[in-house]
Amino acid sequence: MLMQQISLKPNCLILNNPCLHGIGSNQTCFHVGSSRPLFTNQKKQRRLFKRNECSKIKAVAVSDEELIEQTSLKVKAIVTVQPTVGGLFSEMALERGLDDITDLLGKSILLEFVSSELDPETKLEKERIKGYVHQTHRSVEEIKYEAEFEVPQSFGDIGAVLVENEHRREMFIKNIVLDGFLTGPVNFSCESWVHSKHDNPDDKRVIFSNKSYLPSETPEGLIRLREEELKTLRGNGQGERKSFDRIYDYDVYNDLGDPDSDPELKRPVLGGKEHPYPRRCRTGRPRCDTDPLSEKRSNNVYVPRDESFSELKQLSFSANTLQSAFHALLPVVKTAVIDKNLGFPLFSAIDDLFNEGFNLPPQAEKGFLASVLPRLVRLVNEARNDILRFETPATMDKDRFFWFRDEEFGRQTIAGLNPCCIQLVTEWPLKSKLDPKIYGPAESAITTEMIEQQIRGYATVEEAIKQKKLFILDYYDFFLPLVEEVRKLEGTTLYGSRTLFFLNEDSTLRPVAIELARPPIGGKPEWREVFTPAWHSTGVWLWRLAKAHVLAHDSGYHQLVSHWLRTHCATEPYIIATNRQLSAMHPIYKLLLPHFRYTMEINALAREALINADGIIESSFTPKQLSLLVSSIAYDKHWQFDLQALPNDLIHRGLAEKDPNAPHGLKLAIEDYPYANDGLVLWDTIKSWVTDYVNHYYNNESRNVESDKELQAWWDEIINVGHGDKKDEPWWPNLKTNDDLVEIVTTIVWITSGHHAAVNFGQYTYAGYFPNRPAIARNNMPTEDPSDSEWELFFEKPEVTLLKCFPSQIQAMTVMTVLDILSSHSPDEEYLGETIEPAWQEEPMIKAAFEKFKGRLMELEGIVDERNANMNFRNRNGAGILPYELLKPTSEPGVTGKGVPYSVSI
Repeated sequence: MLMQQISLKPNCLILNNPCLHGIGSNQTCFHVGSSRPLFTNQKKQRRLFKRNECSKIKAVAVSDEELIEQTSLKVKAIVTVQPTVGGLFSEMALERGLDDITDLLGKSILLEFVSSELDPETKLEKERIKGYVHQTHRSVEEIKYEAEFEVPQSFGDIGAVLVENEHRREMFIKNIVLDGFLTGPVNFSCESWVHSKHDNPDDKRVIFSNKSYLPSETPEGLIRLREEELKTLRGNGQGERKSFDRIYDYDVYNDLGDPDSDPELKRPVLGGKEHPYPRRCRTGRPRCDTDPLSEKRSNNVYVPRDESFSELKQLSFSANTLQSAFHALLPVVKTAVIDKNLGFPLFSAIDDLFNEGFNLPPQAEKGFLASVLPRLVRLVNEARNDILRFETPATMDKDRFFWFRDEEFGRQTIAGLNPCCIQLVTEWPLKSKLDPKIYGPAESAITTEMIEQQIRGYATVEEAIKQKKLFILDYYDFFLPLVEEVRKLEGTTLYGSRTLFFLNEDSTLRPVAIELARPPIGGKPEWREVFTPAWHSTGVWLWRLAKAHVLAHDSGYHQLVSHWLRTHCATEPYIIATNRQLSAMHPIYKLLLPHFRYTMEINALAREALINADGIIESSFTPKQLSLLVSSIAYDKHWQFDLQALPNDLIHRGLAEKDPNAPHGLKLAIEDYPYANDGLVLWDTIKSWVTDYVNHYYNNESRNVESDKELQAWWDEIINVGHGDKKDEPWWPNLKTNDDLVEIVTTIVWITSGHHAAVNFGQYTYAGYFPNRPAIARNNMPTEDPSDSEWELFFEKPEVTLLKCFPSQIQAMTVMTVLDILSSHSPDEEYLGETIEPAWQEEPMIKAAFEKFKGRLMELEGIVDERNANMNFRNRNGAGILPYELLKPTSEPGVTGKGVPYSVSI
């Protein structure tokens, strides 16, 4: 044994010939960084080393084997790969066969170990250790590749592994483990696609270890690699993106229209001064022939490869079902309904969609639809065609007439699908901010007398406002400027609307007035009318029709703004900036990663069939062809980053005020406000976790937020590029302190998890029975310029007038199909706090903080159950009332009306 540390220069290790793993019969020792043999075991050599012993110098003979044993470690590399599903096509089968041969030859995956240290003499990166791993295990669940490497002790910590995939096809690598170090295994969590060397031979995939590093603390040997990897992810902004690319870049929404196939399908570009909008991921597709501002469409919209679903995920994921609905079911339904404007003749015909089902026309492959959409389509027997039969929504199952009741109309504004639009009334009379010369008088037609007649015995309007008793669902200024354009479209209509609610003593909301307005258009003067709850049949039916219009407005705003804009659309720039500016080694990257999974993929799918020209939204929701323009207007007028934080949003809408003595520091204007009650518990839980996480990594003067160059570039790019149309707004938070970072990250996490869950997973529950939330109102109110025949029909058959206002059969079934799928959790859903990320697992303080986070989420489960069981909470408990569970963290698979996933993944 040597008493004095030995420094070998150059380093040496034993290698197999020709690759560097294992020790076989034909061993050769190479200088690391050189191809010249130092010694072989055919010709054993001995070296003399000196040691100092009591000031006497003695020569010690050390064999080659002893030298290697003392200066290197045997490290086993284990690579776990997710098997990919082979196809029936000959080309895919051929590639798979070639890959199997490559595995047999032992040259399928080449690894390169990268030292965290620089060479102490040259100050350059150390020569990498390379070697192939061999397949040792294969099952349906995973494939294992292994090899043993000789790693010199002087090599230092391995901070990254470069992977070269020698197969013909891409592979999904789950993780890499290096085992054999004295300090324990080194883990590299990959969960990523690695493209084939044959697709891009010059690009090797970099996988960093699970350990997090702030930019200023990056080990010297990894600094260049960290910077180069970010440059690779940013790309050069040129060319059309290939399916195997991992390039994150920005573009405007110029791919929603399809003017080359039909001039009527041309749509304005969203993004820029004229139509402000968040940015999407750049695909680089060529421009349209007939419109150089628009990008050509394609069936497969590019997203960076790691943002797409893993193959296993695709097989069971809801988005796969959504694609089946788009490409298989809905075209069949459209062919079955000859008249696209045909409505439902009776309410019993609507009920038949849940009871008897809708007979689909014969298909070439009998039972195919039932196999890909088993929840929606059933093959009764081989002798009959497929039947489209919808599950009864939970709301309807609890109370067949729930949608008819005014109490439920009020309850759903704070405990339903869109509980984030109601506002406190603070001024009276209500006034529009629109130009009265164009849109008519600014003052509302809702008078003091009308309201006091509805709330008589409780308070005057003045007292109600002072006591915070009046609330409004206000779509007046938002929709009124669009009325003229929307009414030019076939099969729809539009109003500006205001709906007033009075807060009862038990925290329930009573709807007291609806104002519908049409500006002066087509030579006709402006039209406005106020509808109130009535006790005479004519007034009762007019009130029901007015509610249908308001619900159509709320449905459109919910889908286009509360759901699409605020979660899906606004989040995409955060994802792009995170991958462009934060290294995978960065702790904030690791914190945000689970909250971004699959969002870009689902957004691309939405651009393909949901929000595109003549897509689901345009064909079935009130604004129709103006739908995405509506979301652009909302982004321009209403979207603020700071107001995406739940507490700020509640305060802004007058639903809460700061109170240090109240729970969560907020006093709610409506004590029993389920969305806010549960949401604030979840918000505080998320914020506590983010605070612990941030304070662990930014904990002194040298480790501070303001000096983190990657973090500052990230936030700057989100503001100035990703949301660049709003870059000059004064409300953007600064990023200088830990508190700033905590608020920003908590806001992003809340939007991608809690807010999205609240507005998404109840869609089928509340809108599956479409009379409760019609997606579109097709006819004007019978009191607005009625013809004799329309007025006569209203008096003779008011039910028919209401049915004619509701969506057509094709619209209703289309929306119901899509909402059923969008509301469904996949079997492998990743719920908030359920599973710890590998990088969090390895840091003891972060692991402890996560366990606290998980424990508080489990407490929230109990809190929700307790609140739903409390009979004093009238908005979530009562005869026929559906409990509020949309913010309950976990769920079973399927349409459950509960569960908060990490990310916007459907």
